[in-house]
Amino acid sequence: MATQVQLVDDSDESMRALSLILAAWDEGEETGVAPEAMAYAALFTALSDLVDIYGEDAVASLARGLERRVRLGEFTMIQ
Repeated sequence: MATQVQLVDDSDESMRALSLILAAWDEGEETGVAPEAMAYAALFTALSDLVDIYGEDAVASLARGLERRVRLGEFTMIQ
């Protein structure tokens, strides 16, 4: 049975993880990797890891919830 995906957004570990991801993103851009390629790779990696941890059903439920959040502008950086 799949468990629900839990997201932690304000812990020290989450901030360190974000810092590492942003550093890798910058390195990718500096070496000529297109931002959209970085984004697809990051999404694939994140979803694959979440499936390994929580299972396909839980991640599918998380993904279904993303549509509403995207449409509401939660991920829009420039408004």
